[in-house]
Amino acid sequence: MSKNFIEELRWRGMLQDLMPGTEELLQKEQVTAYVGIDPTADSLHIGHLVSIMMLKHLQECGHKPLALVGGATGMIGDPSGKSNERVLLNEETLSHNVACIKKQLSKFLDFDSDAPNAAELVNNYDWMKDVTFLSFIRDIGKHITVNYMMAKDSVKKRFSGEAGTDGMSFTEFTYQLVQGNDFLHLLQTKNCKLQMGGSDQWGNITTGTELIRRITGKEAFGLTCPLITKADGGKFGKTESGNVWLDPEKTSPYKFYQFWLNCSDADSARYIRIFTLMSREEIEAIEQEHAQAPHLRALQKALAKDLTIRVHSQKDYEMAVEASEILFGKSTTESLRKLDTATFLSVFEGVPCSETSIDTFDGNTSLIDLLSEKTGIFASKSEVRRALKENSLSINKEKASEQTPVNKDMLLNGAYVLVQKGKKNYFLIHVTGA
Repeated sequence: MSKNFIEELRWRGMLQDLMPGTEELLQKEQVTAYVGIDPTADSLHIGHLVSIMMLKHLQECGHKPLALVGGATGMIGDPSGKSNERVLLNEETLSHNVACIKKQLSKFLDFDSDAPNAAELVNNYDWMKDVTFLSFIRDIGKHITVNYMMAKDSVKKRFSGEAGTDGMSFTEFTYQLVQGNDFLHLLQTKNCKLQMGGSDQWGNITTGTELIRRITGKEAFGLTCPLITKADGGKFGKTESGNVWLDPEKTSPYKFYQFWLNCSDADSARYIRIFTLMSREEIEAIEQEHAQAPHLRALQKALAKDLTIRVHSQKDYEMAVEASEILFGKSTTESLRKLDTATFLSVFEGVPCSETSIDTFDGNTSLIDLLSEKTGIFASKSEVRRALKENSLSINKEKASEQTPVNKDMLLNGAYVLVQKGKKNYFLIHVTGA
């Protein structure tokens, strides 16, 4: 093997629990390992990235990764770390979600090569759809005692109604058996000996290894990574508007880039190890550079660049950098015109917006009328004149004068005008009927 997988996880801060014998197994042979991904949405979010990076490092170290999407388990819902039962999905929604997830995973994992350790996507619906309830409780259920299942933390908390939970349904109680059955199936069909996941999955993973031992007499292994938190104790991957998604329709590349760029120094130092493939030497060099001039945010910029290119593209990264410059640096009308509508609106989200019709831009309206009567950005014409006199007014990042023509050439993306008063006060004009 080229690199020691466990050692790689260890120095990156990605190792929490490890079953005895796991490291020895990985050094002895090429190991097939899997991570389960819940397909409750048609996009992954950055909370999934830790598991994906575990699979990526596994493949880089010469082992074979399996990404298991829980088409069947997604119909039940995993109680681990949850206080209430989740909404169940239908078959059509699940198959759509699975297809979208595979597309995103292929940006990280090599599915297409003919190498013996090419990644595979498996869906537990494929082997669970024909299993009857009677055969499941006969073939699987009889091997694990209720006492064993009750001892798991995720079950204990829900069962006792702790922390405002509403108890636990039979459906959820059996979840660990269904997940254990996945591990058993993958061991029997793909010689998969290792299951990985977040530390909240430890109970489910150990149920799987116990089930395998009791049914086959074989040994199976498990390891987990820590659940990622922020240095201030806040939840990782959540913003005011919710999850940070990998799908550009749900979270624009600009917002995705900004999320990593705005991480604290302490978080960036951890995240750059977990979420990039940079070597220890490369990371330490960036940390030294950062320590010498923290205000330049070398760590955050390296992290944001690496992930934006990997998840989106080089072009999306360049647009995100250019968009960031618009608010925080110097930029021009030309750089504004390069932005697509989604990025433009992401940058100016929350900026006061006025509407006016395309007729205003027929060449007969003065700039003073546009900014006062037509849009109400200024309370009066005299206020506009004062701002022009003070040279503090810009249209689309260019200094304006009374003679600035108001015509269709002014429109950005055919529908917007950016007005700036002083350094920090922005206003948008949305032009309807264009």
